[in-house]
Amino acid sequence: MTEVVNNRMKHRYELAADGHIAAIYYDVADGIITFDHTEVPPELSGKGIGSKLVKGALDQVRADGLKVIANCEFVKGYIGKHPEYADLMQR
Repeated sequence: MTEVVNNRMKHRYELAADGHIAAIYYDVADGIITFDHTEVPPELSGKGIGSKLVKGALDQVRADGLKVIANCEFVKGYIGKHPEYADLMQR
């Protein structure tokens, strides 16, 4: 498993594992990143890949000074379970 990478050309954060890629798709405007959809291939399901992907993406978002809108239920749920990221949410 590698680290989470921001693929700006495809507007997604990616995490490669076991020959597959999990991704969170986003749009950025005016200092706000909107997470729209998370995809984890079935082969990676149940291995914590989605959580590692979201954590890595949110850590990069924090470093970039962006605020978050979580239209994706998986990202929204992750932030709900990890209050240390709640300050990133756009109010």
